Amino acid sequence: MTTKKINLNENLKKLSQIASWFESQSDLDVEKGLQYVKAGAELIKSSRERLSEIENEFKEIKKEISKD
Repeated sequence: MTTKKINLNENLKKLSQIASWFESQSDLDVEKGLQYVKAGAELIKSSRERLSEIENEFKEIKKEISKD
């Protein structure tokens, strides 16, 4: 089973789009707003997990470099 790696740049673009939507609303649709908040929360959660993975990869590379 292959897992798709989260693309942080894509997540940031999506979060920016969500923020822009909220900023552009003069009469907020609460139901749609709730959907965007949930989507944003998932994007933040997956981004944090990916950042942790990237940090671990950098630590492994540092260990490999230090061995030489």
